[in-house]
Amino acid sequence: MADPPQIPIRFTTQQAFASRLTIATLTGHPIRISQIRPSSSTNPGLAPHEVSLLRLLEVVTNGSTITISYTGTVLEYRPGLITGSASGSGASGGIIRHEVAAGCARGISYFLIPLCLLAPFSKAPMNVIFTGPGVVTSATPAGDISADSVRTAILPLYAKFGISNNIELRILRRSNLGSRGKGGAGEVQLIFGHQVRLPKTLHLLNSGRVKRIRGVAYCAGVPASNNARMIEAARGILNPMAADTYVFSDVSSAPYLPGKDKATPASKAKTGIGFGLSLVAESSTGCLYSADVVSPPTGGVPPEDLGQQCAYQLLDSIGQGGAVSFVAAPTVLTLMAMSSEDVGRLQLGKEVLSTEQIIGLGRDMKAFGLSGWGFRESSTQQANEVVVSVVGKGVGNVGRKIS
Repeated sequence: MADPPQIPIRFTTQQAFASRLTIATLTGHPIRISQIRPSSSTNPGLAPHEVSLLRLLEVVTNGSTITISYTGTVLEYRPGLITGSASGSGASGGIIRHEVAAGCARGISYFLIPLCLLAPFSKAPMNVIFTGPGVVTSATPAGDISADSVRTAILPLYAKFGISNNIELRILRRSNLGSRGKGGAGEVQLIFGHQVRLPKTLHLLNSGRVKRIRGVAYCAGVPASNNARMIEAARGILNPMAADTYVFSDVSSAPYLPGKDKATPASKAKTGIGFGLSLVAESSTGCLYSADVVSPPTGGVPPEDLGQQCAYQLLDSIGQGGAVSFVAAPTVLTLMAMSSEDVGRLQLGKEVLSTEQIIGLGRDMKAFGLSGWGFRESSTQQANEVVVSVVGKGVGNVGRKIS
C-alpha cells in the first residue's frame, strides 16, 4: 500500500520565495504558498522571475510537481529527486540551457545562489547555461548581487564544507539592466561537479584581520574610462586600509537583441548598457566580505561616486563584524543545517543576525523540521558579534546514497 502524500507546509506572500523553494527541495517537503501579490491590480500572482525559477527547479529535479492557481496567487510545489544535468532529465549532452525571459527584473544571482545550494546534493554534476534577453550579470536595485560577487564571495565558502572540486562560474557575456529596468541579454555558465553525501560540520569563530582586497570593475557598451575612474575613486579610500588592493578591469561590448521592426528582420538593438564595481575583502582566516554597486538604468551617476559608494559599502560590511557577510550568511546557515548530525558554530555580527532575511530564514527552517539555532555571546573582544550554533539534520544527498 502506497504511503499517503505528505501534507504541504503552508506559507503566505512571496517573501523569501527562492529560499523556501530551495529548502523544500533539499528536505523533500511539499509546500503551499498563498496570497502571492493578491492586491496588485495590474500584475497579481507570480512574477516572471519566479516562474522562471520554478521552470529551472523542474529541469534540475526528477518527479517534481508544480500546481499554480488560475490567478497565479497560489502555488503548490512537491519536490522530486535532485538529478542535476543527468541525461534524460532536461539536459542535452550533459548541459542544461535555461532561457530567462525578457520580463525578468532580477539579476542572475537570484537563480545562481539557489542552484549552488542544490548542486552538492545532486545525483549528477550540475552544468547550466543561462541565456535569453532577461539575463542580467550585474547587481540590481532589487538587492541581487552581481555574478562576480557570487564567484568571488560565495562559491569559495563551499570549500569550508569540504566542497571545492570542479566548481566554476563563467561569465560568457556581460549585461546590465536595460533602459526600462528589465532584461540584459547576458550569458552565464555554472559548472558544479562536486557532489557529496554530507557537508562537513563548520566551526568558524575567528574572523581574523583583512589582508587583501580584490575586485572587478566592469562595463558594457560604454567607454573603458568609466572603469578607470571607478577604480581610482575606490582605491583612494581603500589603500590606506589595505595596501594589497587590486581591482581588475573588464571591458566588453553591449549585447544585442533582435530589433522590433518587422520590415527589417536583420536589425538589432543594443541592450544591457552600463557599468559597475564588485569588491571582495579577504581576512587572514579566509573570511570574505563583499560589496556591489552598479549604474542605474536611467544613468546620471558619475563613476567616481559609484567607486566611493562601493568602497564605503565594503567597509560597512567589514564593520558589521562576524565571520560571514550578510549576502553569504543565508548560504552558510543553510549548508550548516544540511550537514552531518553535529553542532556547527558560526560567528555573526549582530547587525547581520537581526536582519529580516536572516530571522525569516531561521523561522522557515524551523517550519521545515530543521533544528533551531542557539545563541551565545562571542568570546572575542568584539561586542557586536554573536556565536550561532546549528545542529545538522543529516539529510544529505539522497540521490548519491541510492546510486
